[in-house]
Amino acid sequence: MTGPTLKVVTRTQGNNAAFKNGTVKPKTFEPEFIEVDPLIAAFRRQVRASEFDICEMAITTYICAKAHGKPMTAIPVPIVRQFHHGAILVNTKAGIASPKDLEGKRVGVNRGYTVTTGVWARGVLEAEHGVDLKKITWVLSGDEHVAEYKPPQNVVPIGAGKKMDEMLVSGELVAAIGLDIEHADIKPLIPNALEAGLAAYKANGHYPINHLVVIRDDLLTKYPDLAADAFNAFAEAKRLYVAQLKAGKIEKPTAVDKVHLKVIEAGGDPLPYGIEPNRRVIEELMRHALSQGIITKPVAIDDLFAPTTRKLVG
Repeated sequence: MTGPTLKVVTRTQGNNAAFKNGTVKPKTFEPEFIEVDPLIAAFRRQVRASEFDICEMAITTYICAKAHGKPMTAIPVPIVRQFHHGAILVNTKAGIASPKDLEGKRVGVNRGYTVTTGVWARGVLEAEHGVDLKKITWVLSGDEHVAEYKPPQNVVPIGAGKKMDEMLVSGELVAAIGLDIEHADIKPLIPNALEAGLAAYKANGHYPINHLVVIRDDLLTKYPDLAADAFNAFAEAKRLYVAQLKAGKIEKPTAVDKVHLKVIEAGGDPLPYGIEPNRRVIEELMRHALSQGIITKPVAIDDLFAPTTRKLVG
């Protein structure tokens, strides 16, 4: 193989393991895998300093970054997917009997307003439960990866010295998105969350994308075959993983593996790559991004992705 050595950040999991361990090799570049823990730190470093050549990134961080002219372009490799019906936790003593009861209240969002889990979870509230998101005050525990982003007026920072989990337990917040907390008074707002997510998947194809892969624009210009080659490497690794999954050869399935198996049982592809197999869900996300103020004007789906990958499916 000839070509440049490129710094690649992607967290090891089933569908990229064969790429990271060298079983699958790209044709036009040599990957130098960089481990970043937590992975979200890589998103910020890429958005703010273009520190890596190829980088896994939260899809709404990318959409926001692209809207602010950051020099990166995605390839249609939805490397992480997750249902978010269970991401909304509620204080059982706060008088919230249904999602509509959140209107007029203060609801926490772990980290920034543009965090993908938050966007999808708010989308569930609006699309499936008729919640008016503009009638909720969203309280953030952190800032945004894209420093230039300005959130809507009903989005406010957490108070100085406050901790979101403590605010939820005390009832200062009636609910919060994206927290990991165990407490007798805290439960998911939407019960049987995975089943609710799978039901939405069966009903209308709702299968949220969390992360995809971006490449620096200067490299895409310098190496015209790079985007398609990177896509094919990720896609081949994914195919090997899905074959193992379907054959029952994953010895110790993770929670992620088990969700993929549930999607297979529902008759679907657990990890479709390419624009066309994902167009419907990306359009769904873009509607949420626009209505929630993540972006200020509509964006054509194809414009988010490298031209040489727009017709690829893997």
